[in-house]
Amino acid sequence: MPYKNMPDIACHPYKTPQEKLNWVGMSGIELPILVQNNKQEKITLSAKAQVFVSLDDPLSKGIHMSRLYLLLNEMSIKEVISPIHINNILDDFLSSHQGLSDSAMVEFSFNYYESRKSLKSDNAGWKYYQTTVRGELKAGKFECEVSISVPYSSTCPCSAALSRQLIQEAFKKQFASKNLSVDDIVNWLGTPAGINATPHSQRSYAQVKVKLGRRQKLDISKIISQIEGAIQTPVQATVKREDEQEFARLNASNLMFCEDAGRRLQTKLNSCNEYLDYWVRINHLESLHPHDAVAIVIKGVDKGYTDEPNYMDPFIH
Repeated sequence: MPYKNMPDIACHPYKTPQEKLNWVGMSGIELPILVQNNKQEKITLSAKAQVFVSLDDPLSKGIHMSRLYLLLNEMSIKEVISPIHINNILDDFLSSHQGLSDSAMVEFSFNYYESRKSLKSDNAGWKYYQTTVRGELKAGKFECEVSISVPYSSTCPCSAALSRQLIQEAFKKQFASKNLSVDDIVNWLGTPAGINATPHSQRSYAQVKVKLGRRQKLDISKIISQIEGAIQTPVQATVKREDEQEFARLNASNLMFCEDAGRRLQTKLNSCNEYLDYWVRINHLESLHPHDAVAIVIKGVDKGYTDEPNYMDPFIH
């Protein structure tokens, strides 16, 4: 074969400096992956991946990047993405780098699409959720993490109270000296004067990271439903008037500071008792202020997530 005599300087001894490297690999790899949806169907999604292995041999010039790429390319649509499938990918990465590496990492970032029903009308619409699945095998210990960003609406409790006060004052001013019937009140409430102040709401994001066990199923739809069910005011895709009215009712029934939303998710994730660890960042993108209101909560397991206020930048910027 003519390729036998081609030079490969990566195989030559490395003289100086002789140090180990934590991670070496590639990022921004575009490829398809298989994901299971809420109907238990296998769907193909476009993802961006990054792959790394450690360089533990100080005498080696580098790793074999083409081996990582070829393995990833072969295995990305071999099975549905799951913790055990990711573990197998990482095992193959290390097998291809015997003597060079004892740690491996792979990460897939993609938009997970799902059709969600409207609140009241007989409609449904597609929503997407920015998702990252990451696996790491380090010194024989495997970890799998799923990160999901869920958008929702949050209405400020303080602003709602102030608005109610203005409506009460307007009512007194209009009717203080009048005998009123129920119809008089109902008619007035239906005029612009009957709602002379409105509380401020904003699009908000719950950024949630959970760790799964090796034999757990990756159920993205279930995680989304747990988050949306705790928050109660997820953004809507297809909206008719009855849906918008119901959305307004839900917002009024679920007034939330960022602290409230954080505690709701904390309670929900604790009650699930199915995740090894979790990290939650609540982002209320304020309509009143030019800055955001943020709350962070972790499960608090030993050697688990820390409470550092990390930004998951690809999700909200």
